[in-house]
Amino acid sequence: MIEDVKSLLAGAEHVHQIIGKKWVSLIIHVLNDGPKRFSELNTMIPDLSKRMLNERLKELEEYGLLIRVVIPDRPVRTEYSLTAKGQELGEALGHVEAWALKWL
Repeated sequence: MIEDVKSLLAGAEHVHQIIGKKWVSLIIHVLNDGPKRFSELNTMIPDLSKRMLNERLKELEEYGLLIRVVIPDRPVRTEYSLTAKGQELGEALGHVEAWALKWL
């Protein structure tokens, strides 16, 4: 029983380490509407620097929450979209956003 609680707390702590990073939940929120190019993300979140956006996108890709797709058109484009795992997290964060609208 105690091991189950420890495992649950470790999982919760890991999730909070991911979504607790500045800009992560906002990036996921924006990508919930569908794939976006880097420049679109940068425009939609104007206070987020390009360097930090790039860093967060790489982290989210490493966590398996988003996928980066290079489109070999002229010019070459890169799009970012949520994976199934990222979409599910986006839905969960949507509940938090609804709570915030109601209570904050």
